[in-house]
Amino acid sequence: MTPKIISIEEKKLIGKSLTMNLIENKTGELWADFMPQRHAITNALSKDLISMQIYPVNYFTDFKPANPFEKWAAVEVADFESVPRDMETFVLQSGLYAVFHYQGSSINNSIYQYIFGVWLPNSEYILDNRPHFEILGEKYKNADPSSEEEIWIPIRQK
Repeated sequence: MTPKIISIEEKKLIGKSLTMNLIENKTGELWADFMPQRHAITNALSKDLISMQIYPVNYFTDFKPANPFEKWAAVEVADFESVPRDMETFVLQSGLYAVFHYQGSSINNSIYQYIFGVWLPNSEYILDNRPHFEILGEKYKNADPSSEEEIWIPIRQK
């Protein structure tokens, strides 16, 4: 699986976030809180949802399932003129990303084993310390094997 290498401009996001780890994964709780309120975001640029992870600097070099990270459920917006109550804003900085088109269940983590264990070490890139995110479009169906999403991994030249 070969990713597209894409340089993005800054993006503005509105959503909700929670700190969690892989042992106490609160992803379901985060999305259950966000989804009923997402329609209050009036200036979304598309219907796509964004699942974003912000990892501490040493998260991958000293990986342990108990290491905390911040996870977001969000949408991209045109501006921060109208932010719904109980929601937060985030500016995703510009930068280079490896974009993987993934089809399969969100429960299957083999794509991440491939990205971090095979593709990244054999590429001309290294992981950059910026947010990771997934774009969940109209073909996203969560745990369904026919689900499709884009996985965006922040990279920079070696």
